[in-house]
This record gives sequence, C-alpha cells and structure tokens, in this order.
Amino acid sequence: MKLRVDIMNEKKLSELGESGLIKSIAGMLEYFEDDELFKGVGDDCAVLKEKDAKEYTLLTTDMLVEGDHFDLDWQDPWQIGWKSIIVNISDIAAMGGLPRWGLISIAFPDDITVPFADELFKGMISASERYGLNLIGGDTTHGDNLVINIALIGKVEESYLCLRGDAEVGDLICVSGDLGKSWAGLELFRSGKKGYTDYYLKPDCRLEFARKVAPHVNAMIDVSDGLASEVTHIAEESGVGAEVEKSKIPISEKTLKTGRSLNKDPMSWALSGGEDFELIFTVPQKELKNIDGDFTIVGRIIQKGLYLMDEKGKKMKLEGGYDHFS
Repeated sequence: MKLRVDIMNEKKLSELGESGLIKSIAGMLEYFEDDELFKGVGDDCAVLKEKDAKEYTLLTTDMLVEGDHFDLDWQDPWQIGWKSIIVNISDIAAMGGLPRWGLISIAFPDDITVPFADELFKGMISASERYGLNLIGGDTTHGDNLVINIALIGKVEESYLCLRGDAEVGDLICVSGDLGKSWAGLELFRSGKKGYTDYYLKPDCRLEFARKVAPHVNAMIDVSDGLASEVTHIAEESGVGAEVEKSKIPISEKTLKTGRSLNKDPMSWALSGGEDFELIFTVPQKELKNIDGDFTIVGRIIQKGLYLMDEKGKKMKLEGGYDHFS
C-alpha cells in the first residue's frame, strides 16, 4: 500500500464527518499487488486469505478515549476494560468469525493507580475468557488522557464470511435484540437520574448468534453507530437501497421508559445512538426459515434510495448515525 499525496483542503473534520474522513483516506490508498488481501477498507474487519487456506484471517482495531467512549465518573476500570474488548469482538462477530488473538495498547495519565490498572486488565481478561480470545501482547505509554487501543485477529470459514457489500435486492433487513439501550443509559448519567444503565455500563456482543446466522445471510454489520448509519453502510457497499419500517425497529420497554422519564425520543437513540453492538443483517426470503433466535425484520433491500417509512407508509430519508467528529 502507498499513499497518493493530494493537496488537502481547509475543511474541518467536524464538517467532513467520520464517514467522509474514512472515504477520503480510502481514496488516497493504493494497494500493492497482494494475493492475500481479500478485503481492505470498508468493512468491520480487513480480510486476508492465504493461498490454499481453508479459512480467512480477520483484522480489526478500535480506540477508546476517556471522555468520549467512557467516563471515569460513571464507569469503573473493570467495566472500561470489559468494553474495550467487547467492541472489537463485535466487529469479528459481524464478519461471521471467531476471535483468536488480541494486542493491547494503552496510554496512562499520571494519576492512574496500580489498583486501577489491575482492575482495567481484569475486565479485559474476563471479556477475553468469555469469548475464547488470547491476549498476546501490546504496548503502554504515557498520555494526558486514558486511551485504550485494542487490535484483534480472528478466523472465519469461507461459508461463514459476511461482508457489508453482499446485500441483494429483495433481501430482508433484520436486527438482533433491541436498540437504543446503551444510549438510554448514557442519557441517564448525563441527566443525573437513576434508571436503566446496566447495558451502558456492561455492553455485550452477539458472537454466538452471529455464528448461527452467518451461513444463511448475505450482508452483516454490527450496530456501533446506530441503525441508520449501519443500514447506510450496507447499502453503499452493496450498491443498493433500503427501506426501513419505523414501527418495527425493536426498542425495549426499559428503553421506552427511560425516554419517557427524560422526555426524549428513544427512536433517535435506536437510529443514531450507537454502541448497542447488536447485528444488522440481510437475508434472502428463502433462508429465513434457517434463522432462529432473537431478531426482528425491520425492512428490505431495494434497488436504490434510503428510506424510513412511518406507520402510514410515508417515506422519509433514512439518515442519522453517531459521528465522532460532529
């Protein structure tokens, strides 16, 4: 890979947005001839395939920054460590794979104590043991804020590999579990009220469910930035459109209750909140009989256009999603 050096304009990252930045970077990359590179930028993981190998290698990395992805006033070190591993395993799950090895890099501020660091690593180890991940190395350094970066390597069989770009017109759009629950907890902490914060403090991923559905679905992605963003990613990568029925988006009674207590709309959390780490996947109608478990059909893949449909069938533009730079 090499970088094409282009003249950068004066637009700020807050104007470009996270998705725009990724597209800009991808546009500057030119990959060297590499027979093992199956998929680069544009999916939950990069994908490698060695010649004659019976499975693919998955590579992913995620960074968690104090004050953005976690708050030391609300979350203890064990919970922060747990989350840092879960967000990465969720990416592996979205590709249909299994996590194998992990590398940890952390920048510690001056005021971090040894007991805090111990609990942080215990949380990481607990999540790793839960999902069969071996932590095999990493790096530590000093910084003004606590910053955690995890890199994972996974494996996936050819028949299980799921890409964002494999959705087909006519596929049903499905969502595992329920949405908006993580953002509900965040809003409670921001408001200083008590309530449903369990999932925000200890999120989980859908690895087992992903392994069950992967052989039967076309495209799949994890919900890290909200349903609107993830469906848009699938549509753009697949060159198709999508219709989502607003009334079918799954939101739990706990999340709805939180919305009422804060006088806020939980639907906005489901569409744009993120960090639910559920799965959105597209499945052909004929394969639906093979999908079993906690999921909801929320829409379908169409030829073009991105729409959110209300109860009366009125179409609105499907837009939203959490953006780190906005």
